[in-house]
Amino acid sequence: MTDDSNPAPLPPIVVPHTELSADALKGVIESFVLREGTDYGERDVPFETKVLQVRGQLERGEADIVYDPNTESVGIVLRR
Repeated sequence: MTDDSNPAPLPPIVVPHTELSADALKGVIESFVLREGTDYGERDVPFETKVLQVRGQLERGEADIVYDPNTESVGIVLRR
């Protein structure tokens, strides 16, 4: 007898940044930068600079946009 009330979690889905509209991509990146609150060391880096850095990582293939269907959330992760 199997317990179907707790199905296995679904795997995350990589969403190519090129598949998002310009506005959607900007929103995902800005949300990520605000949520992460990354520490850049001794110098304070302006928000727009952080957004441009993340956009560059996506464009260079250093990072991916990932959708988690289990939590219905979107994040950006560095590639290994």
